[in-house]
Amino acid sequence: MPDATTSQAVAHAPSRYLTIKHAQALFQQAPDALSDAQRARVDEVVARQLAIEQRVLMSEEARRVAVSSDMVDAGVTEVMSRFESEADFVCTLAKQGLTQAALREELTRDMTVDAVLDAVSANVPPVSKQDVEIFYRLHADRFHTPERRTVRHILITINDDLAGSGRVAARARIDQIRAQCARDPEQFAKQALRHSECPTAMQGGLLGPVTRGQLFPALDAALFSMATGELSGVLESPMGFHILCCDHIRPAGRVPLAKVRDKIRMQILSTRRAHYQREWLRSLITRK
Repeated sequence: MPDATTSQAVAHAPSRYLTIKHAQALFQQAPDALSDAQRARVDEVVARQLAIEQRVLMSEEARRVAVSSDMVDAGVTEVMSRFESEADFVCTLAKQGLTQAALREELTRDMTVDAVLDAVSANVPPVSKQDVEIFYRLHADRFHTPERRTVRHILITINDDLAGSGRVAARARIDQIRAQCARDPEQFAKQALRHSECPTAMQGGLLGPVTRGQLFPALDAALFSMATGELSGVLESPMGFHILCCDHIRPAGRVPLAKVRDKIRMQILSTRRAHYQREWLRSLITRK
């Protein structure tokens, strides 16, 4: 862990690492590409973060945590993985005025702050079964699943500039295909493979499960009025003529508590930890 003198010096020194980090997070740009107003915003955020980090690193709690060199190695490796090559990584650091040693120092500071905050929130009350059930009931809308319909389609495109593909010819083809499917619904996938001009033809026309609003309006309205196994009439969209087949209907419903219990527990725990951390930081900042 950085000692008090080092922590204070680092906190007051400009942080090239944090400048790069927040320039990317706020504006998706390198610091040297920022406008004056953007750079001022980044500098403001960095200064505020450094002031808070200084308080954290000077706290009594910081004396009880440590960041190993292995953890810093892993952090450097993670940063390096964002670049195409090690050479690109080194060149980018040099361009921003950062040495690898300076990067390690800044990562050590960041990791130490994170370790302190984790330690501060380590003793939050555990999430009980009742807590999870109450959350599930109070936020029922979050666990609603919309109706989904698994659909296949056959597409015949319209191209008036191509012989045999004009509107009249395309309509005649789709009518013939639909008549064949109506006589033998089991032939739909085979007809799609043979005739459909959509890439889904290779999967027997399978579009997969869809919810309301995902298809063109005419297709959407038809599909969500069909019964399982029903064949649509000939429909038209900007792509051309379609025939739909509704393979399966999964009604709207609610995700069972058993499937989301662990996710809810982790969300509540994360919220509690964040609350403890914010309260501790607030007391730290106001502490004389």
